[in-house]
Amino acid sequence: MTDKAAQPSFEERLKALDGIVARMEAGEMTLQESLAAYEEGMKLTKALNEELSQAEKRMQELAGGMIVPMEDAP
Repeated sequence: MTDKAAQPSFEERLKALDGIVARMEAGEMTLQESLAAYEEGMKLTKALNEELSQAEKRMQELAGGMIVPMEDAP
């Protein structure tokens, strides 16, 4: 069982992702470092997207379905 208190917050993970992007854009990493950073960035991106989807779902529940998902917006 995972302890939610031990997990980084959404904002902390987003900041970590920003740091990875900045390091990669600087162009000073080896190929191996770049691949490891890319893999970590993809993991962070997936976790952030999942959390955003959960938040959107919760907002829809609270609004009684009145909120239209972005992909369904005109």
